[in-house]
Amino acid sequence: MVSAAFELAGRPRNALLLAARLLLAFIFIHEGVFLTLNFDGAASATSKMGVPNVVFVATIVLQLFAGMAIALGIFTRFGAIALAIFCFLTAFMFHTHFGVRDELLHFEKDLAIAGGLLVLALHGVGDWSIEALSARARIWAPRHS
Repeated sequence: MVSAAFELAGRPRNALLLAARLLLAFIFIHEGVFLTLNFDGAASATSKMGVPNVVFVATIVLQLFAGMAIALGIFTRFGAIALAIFCFLTAFMFHTHFGVRDELLHFEKDLAIAGGLLVLALHGVGDWSIEALSARARIWAPRHS
């Protein structure tokens, strides 16, 4: 069990959770925007790897929406788990040519990002999020009989 002296509370904890969310979300939002802006070329490249167009489009949607959800702190656990599964699948489907150093690094990074997303899903979003603001608003909202 972690000593209370090492547990973060209040602002430092929330600041670190926000930073972690933004860092994790950035790679997915950036890639989703890039794929959208370069749709034809990216769709052609992925189809040559055997990825159906519908899966390619679903990947863009997942990256953009789950990435934004994590960044904003809304449906965070769902977005984090969905992207963790995506990273895990991507690692094992596309980056298993371990004789090529770049492929090994992509494999390891995909697994590391998946791990970070699972930690976020486990520990939650923190107080600096839409989820937390929404929960506080429900508490403060007047109750009608």
